[in-house]
Amino acid sequence: MKSALFSKFIGVIKFLPLPGFTFLFTIFCLQSTLANDSRMTIKDDHVTETVSVVDAPDTSAPRNSHYNGNREPLLASPLIKLPIGSVEPLGWLRKQLELQSEGFLGHLPEISDFVRRENNAWLNPGEDGHGHWEEVPYWFRGYIALGYLLEDERIIADATEWVEAVFESRREDGYFGPLQNLDEEGGVHDMMPNMFMMFALRSYYEYTGDERVLDLLTDYFYWQMEIPDDKFFLGYWQSTRNADNMNSVFWLFNITGDKKLLELADKLRRTGLSWMDAPSEDHRHHNVNFSQGFRKPAQFHQQNMDPGYLGQAYKNYDAIYDIYGQVPGGMFAGDEFARPGFTDPRNAIESCGIAEMILSQNILLQVSGDLLWADRLENVVFNSLPAAMTADMKGVRYLTSVNHIYSDRRNKAPKISNMGDMMSMNPHSHRCCQHNISMAWPYYAENIWKATPGNGLAAISYSASRLTAKAGEGTLVTIEQATRYPFDGNINLKIETGEPVRFPLYLRIPDWCEDPRLSINGADKVVESNGRGFIRIDREWKQDDVVELYLPMEVVVKRWERQHNSASVNYGPLSFSLKIGEEYSSFGGTGEWPAWEITPSTPWNYGLVMNDTDPASSFELVTRSWPENDMVFTHEGAPLLLRTSGKQIPNWTDTGMGLAGRMQPSPVLSDKPEEVIDLIPMGAGRLRLASFPVIGHGPDAREWEPTPPMPASYWPDRGSQNFPRNGRLPVEGTEDANVFQWLGWAHYGAGEKHWLRQNFEEKATVSSCEIFWSPDEGPLTSPEWWRLEYLRNDSEWEEVNLKEKEYEYHPGTFTRVSFEPVTTVALRIVAQTKANHSSGIYEWRSWLHDGDHRKHSVMQDFGVDIMGDPVNRNISSVEVNWYVDTDNPHSRLPTAWKLYAMKDGKWVEVEAVDDYSIEASQPSRLDFEPVETTAMRLEIIAEPGTSAGPRDWSVQ
Repeated sequence: MKSALFSKFIGVIKFLPLPGFTFLFTIFCLQSTLANDSRMTIKDDHVTETVSVVDAPDTSAPRNSHYNGNREPLLASPLIKLPIGSVEPLGWLRKQLELQSEGFLGHLPEISDFVRRENNAWLNPGEDGHGHWEEVPYWFRGYIALGYLLEDERIIADATEWVEAVFESRREDGYFGPLQNLDEEGGVHDMMPNMFMMFALRSYYEYTGDERVLDLLTDYFYWQMEIPDDKFFLGYWQSTRNADNMNSVFWLFNITGDKKLLELADKLRRTGLSWMDAPSEDHRHHNVNFSQGFRKPAQFHQQNMDPGYLGQAYKNYDAIYDIYGQVPGGMFAGDEFARPGFTDPRNAIESCGIAEMILSQNILLQVSGDLLWADRLENVVFNSLPAAMTADMKGVRYLTSVNHIYSDRRNKAPKISNMGDMMSMNPHSHRCCQHNISMAWPYYAENIWKATPGNGLAAISYSASRLTAKAGEGTLVTIEQATRYPFDGNINLKIETGEPVRFPLYLRIPDWCEDPRLSINGADKVVESNGRGFIRIDREWKQDDVVELYLPMEVVVKRWERQHNSASVNYGPLSFSLKIGEEYSSFGGTGEWPAWEITPSTPWNYGLVMNDTDPASSFELVTRSWPENDMVFTHEGAPLLLRTSGKQIPNWTDTGMGLAGRMQPSPVLSDKPEEVIDLIPMGAGRLRLASFPVIGHGPDAREWEPTPPMPASYWPDRGSQNFPRNGRLPVEGTEDANVFQWLGWAHYGAGEKHWLRQNFEEKATVSSCEIFWSPDEGPLTSPEWWRLEYLRNDSEWEEVNLKEKEYEYHPGTFTRVSFEPVTTVALRIVAQTKANHSSGIYEWRSWLHDGDHRKHSVMQDFGVDIMGDPVNRNISSVEVNWYVDTDNPHSRLPTAWKLYAMKDGKWVEVEAVDDYSIEASQPSRLDFEPVETTAMRLEIIAEPGTSAGPRDWSVQ
């Protein structure tokens, strides 16, 4: 290779003695060899270019001199957030932000009572006002970022007023914010709202350079240092989330270098929840607390440099996702809480949880440089975030499921852990999510580029955009990115430098891409990649250099073994969902801001028919015209769909409350005809089915078991005999969490009728009942009326013939009702609730008419395991504490009792070792031959005119 560089080399070596000549000649040969390697080429006479694949930017390189990454003594930052405004979103991403500006989040003070300006505590420093807690800062941190990203003068002007009010709230002792969050007497302050507001102040500083932010935060953090540890970040919410406070402490330290702040960071480590123990399998986990807090140890890893702290964040994530995250879309089953046994794709995630996970994954990406978090981030952003709101962003729902077949107002608890309307698209409701979802799209958009050590730049997530940032020795570089990613793998980067500048440019390779292709100024480069990593291009960049990156996408079918071997379908970073017809109906709100229910207008209960040996070949990729309005997350606008075959599964039905029946094991038999079905990107469907059963025909294929009939208008679907849960009565307080309570809710207007059904194993003659009504407290009160009905001729409900004159109601205890004996397979209580109130029942005993005695049963099941399957236990004894109310003359010990175990779907009496005992002063114990079962049942026999039953009972 003859060049000016070669001539200079010859000119030097002819004056060197032989040993020097030999050394340089060796170096020259080595350089020539490297020039032919895929990682190094020589482009022209003066410019050396290296192309390599690395896991992360090299933190041993000099720290970035233009942007505030970690300063010493913190660990060097592998990736550094650029100031807001560095990235100008274009294309579909800009459209999402514009929709947010035009939607309810851009006008929330007109809609939300919490953010209403009049007498708002955040706008009136030193005065009592409304909206002092989390809602305003939740919304505001996304609102102000949105204004800066769009350079929206309306939003910027409005946001500035809120910021100025925050400055005005600053007290001499350093505290800022509403006074209602201070506990002047006890000293346990609620600092959670300020944690969120600090993110907004940081955006304001990055955009304006106003150093009042630095002064305010410095004083505030010094104020925090004075709070004793035993009063610092106490309380359920802020204790689990103080990682946000720590994040802002590090942000300020990296600007000011005030080492006192590192003392505060350590104080935050040792107070609040440590997150140094991975969440256990047997506890409920609040989804937002987890999404926001699990990263705390990794954040402190920057200060103590203990790799165990970094690794703990990974362990925390895995502990939840290995159980509750066995679904496509990047989120987990946390419909308020992640609960053992509630892992099905119909279980949902809060919109708050989505937003907080996006923020956490961005932070972890910066802390670790591990692109695993970028892959996870895109999974959430592309597949879960869009579906949480209507496509025009004028409505939001509290909960979104992977398999979401109704988006309506019906109460879906306890299958969903929150009660009431959680799934309608309502801009006026859903409180925390209504506000917190504001940050999701802006925080994604401003972080698609990062700065790196060595004064480089890194593309994290690809989107049409314009980046303006300093690189190299300080040259202002603009990079125009043209792409339709994630719907297309073609990415074109045009570099504008004004003058030549050398810096490393990092381009992310997603984990799903096996064969990335790269060219620079039309010259192809060999990229040896084994999946996730960065292509690192180190060269002198000139005006109008062009980098073209192609990330080939393929259809991939993923089987979820821990989700009954269900399947999901991916194409690149997109997961796909059945295209379900969506029918919108308005049920309230205002003309400008209506509330919507969405119901399916086409069938949803399909299983996939796939090639067993090559599942991906079962799908045809259909490319459609790009939408003129850039609204890609709609049925009409989605640029891609997958066409495949499926069969309906007739027994897979709605539970009766707008949720799909539980997933059952694949492969599944279906005698329905094969149909052509279309799948669309998950984010484009507000109703969706993205976790699919798979149709089969072989000996391992099974029939889909029909969903059992729903025994109440509000009730779990685990059978009709598990009432009350665990056989416990609320005699020691109605807040007993072990008591399963049925509620008839009045969410759909005054006087709503609800029912609770009790099934018998076979026809039985019944003559009396006892109902334990909940006490009249708060929203719980007596119904307008209630009655008892029996199922006549197995088809018609008819009211019983009371022996008393009327139905009585005794809250907080048993109400007995006697009636003429009826022979039936089921009874039901029908109650009409009062306006804006609910009525509750803790237990219902139905007494069978058995000659001179009456009998009833109480069942105790052993629940389900972490994955939702029934738990088998080996039982050999029980102890029963009998319930006797001395103030009730009808309350007596039973005359006899029997014990049954569930075996092969039938109740079988146990083989007792001793006789059945009945004593009031001590528990009745029964030992019997060991039996493996999923449930036990007590059959209690009492004298006529008396009531008898267990206070509680335990099995061993």
